[in-house]
Amino acid sequence: MTTMVDRIKIVGTMPKEFGEILNPPALEFLCELHNRFNPRRLELLQLREKRQQELNEGKLPDFLPETADIRDRSWEVASCPADLQDRRVEITGPVDRKMIINALNCGANVFMADFEDATSPTWTNLVEGQINLREAVRRTLSLSTPEGKTYKLNDKVATLKVRPRGWHLDEKHVLVDGAPMSGSLFDFGLYFLHNAQELIDRGSGPYFYIPKLESHLEARLWNDVFNYAQDYLKISRGTIRATMLIETIMAAFEMEEILYELRDHAAALNAGRWDYLFSMIKKMRNSKDFMLPDRAQVTMAVPFMRAYCDLLVKTCHRRKAHAMGGMAAFIPSRKDAELNKVAMAKVTEDKKREASQGFDGTWVAHPDLVSVAKAEFDKALGDQPNQKSKMREDAHITRDQLLNATIDGATVSEAGLISNISVALQYIDSWLRGIGAAGIYNLMEDAATAEISRAQLWLWVHRGATLVDGTKVTAELYKQKKEAELNRLVAIAPGRLKEAGDLLDQLVLQESFVDFLTLPAYDLLLASEK
Repeated sequence: MTTMVDRIKIVGTMPKEFGEILNPPALEFLCELHNRFNPRRLELLQLREKRQQELNEGKLPDFLPETADIRDRSWEVASCPADLQDRRVEITGPVDRKMIINALNCGANVFMADFEDATSPTWTNLVEGQINLREAVRRTLSLSTPEGKTYKLNDKVATLKVRPRGWHLDEKHVLVDGAPMSGSLFDFGLYFLHNAQELIDRGSGPYFYIPKLESHLEARLWNDVFNYAQDYLKISRGTIRATMLIETIMAAFEMEEILYELRDHAAALNAGRWDYLFSMIKKMRNSKDFMLPDRAQVTMAVPFMRAYCDLLVKTCHRRKAHAMGGMAAFIPSRKDAELNKVAMAKVTEDKKREASQGFDGTWVAHPDLVSVAKAEFDKALGDQPNQKSKMREDAHITRDQLLNATIDGATVSEAGLISNISVALQYIDSWLRGIGAAGIYNLMEDAATAEISRAQLWLWVHRGATLVDGTKVTAELYKQKKEAELNRLVAIAPGRLKEAGDLLDQLVLQESFVDFLTLPAYDLLLASEK
């Protein structure tokens, strides 16, 4: 008789410590998740393709008429657990041991341990990340370095949330009936199974961030996964709390519906602005009037970004959910005080804007930014844990506002072209070497920010953008600038830059747009593990 465990095959290496995480009960649970939910996941990914085809044919996104009753009715999400009431500063980062310890200790209210954009999905990174989180939950996590440094958790630490990978990503180290698992179900399943009851016993709970949603139907699938998982462990439904990242233009038109589908598990929506900008480029790339300038010019003050944030705050507060602001990606320099001064002023301005818009908290990528962000939210919130009472009745956001990409004085520069090439090359190289969060030019770049760079390059090449000096951006110009930048970088540290250059060419030059750079990059990652 074939059992569930017989149907699952691990093709990644299995040292003894991995067997403690990938034990028979865990494998059985993963197999059950795959069996029950993977078919619908695949159907929803096909629906994404259908909607993209409609966009390509000129059908712009809009609020759904068939769900108008959800938007019009009175309802609220479940009440918030005590340790998620105050989320004024959250720090995010990958799941390596040192990062987890430093992030939990840094004074932020919440740490989001990220299996998605900040983690390169090598088999070692993924399974060791689960081991690290299991120890973190039990407060046994520590690290001793060869240099003699010791890291351990403080008595008081941030509340832990975990971000599994998005629905579009497979986990090819784990096969069920010969087919790869969903990366989402793998990451969620292992963390939940090993830690949910322990977290509850310690007065917290299994809290998650959900990325890359494109529709309320995808949120409904997560809700069904949550209900099944809670029933499986005989945990009360509604124990899980999830924050959904609104980081796609399609999801922006379904914020209310996404909260509604997850209303028994919903804690917040988050303005995942870098992925949102990437999504705007990706989804609107064939719109004849759409062209974005240098990345640095697309600030949170431009019309479509401002409208998206206003709508998110209004939606969340209307439904009694937290509204979480976006990432401050600056990495302070240990050598350049003037650079730090200018950058910190920009971070302060950004967090002041978010607090004034009504956000209840925000994200930072570096511990040194926690106090800067907290100062601005302290001013806005005072001794209140959030500002959900700020209803933003003044915000009447329309489809046209969400799609308004007009930017006064917008330009595409040679420096912007080279910067996009350089960031994309360096990040892909880092990702292929197993590092998913990379400091580049004093910014913490992850998959989302790298996606902006390569998407802009595709847009400028295929839509024929014009530089400030009148030069047309062509495939030939891109190749010329890329070769020069690649040679410069290789001379410093070759790494896997040659492969990064080849992949970037594929992403930028081919006529069809690749949905996520991590899809072809994952195959290169797998090949290097053999």
